[in-house]
Amino acid sequence: MKAKPTPLVTVDVVVMAGGKDPKAPPQVLLVKRRHEPFAGRWALPGGYLEENEPPREGAARELREETGLAGVPLRDLAAFGAPGRDPRGWTISIAYWTLLPETLGPVRPGDDAAEAAWFPVDALPPLAFDHGEIIHAALGKYHRACRVGPGGAQKPDGTTPAYPGS
Repeated sequence: MKAKPTPLVTVDVVVMAGGKDPKAPPQVLLVKRRHEPFAGRWALPGGYLEENEPPREGAARELREETGLAGVPLRDLAAFGAPGRDPRGWTISIAYWTLLPETLGPVRPGDDAAEAAWFPVDALPPLAFDHGEIIHAALGKYHRACRVGPGGAQKPDGTTPAYPGS
């Protein structure tokens, strides 16, 4: 029997934070990649799972290693595995997200991240891989978490988000 190809498994984390101004867009935590592929481009914190590592634990480890953030609750987002999403080969990413009341700082880059910084979701830099798609999916969760209904979005404080897609 011929062995079936096996994908590599990675994890990515979308960390979103509100701010003191309820009309401002949420911020997303990104890291600048130190290595190829996409060296010098901004990306979500994440990376390969270690052998026998549960995905959520791997996501928490990558977030801690690349940004210094630890102990934040991670929620399931989705799996991403479109062909060609990673130039290194067939890769499936299990993505998580979290929503913080405000940006926690300073974040510190580590491991294979050259920099770590917060960006408003309406002013993101060019992103590596399919991370724009992953952030878009997290924004859908953000809207639902902020009581989005057919009449529009509202943040928990009752204001309307002021960024694309609201």
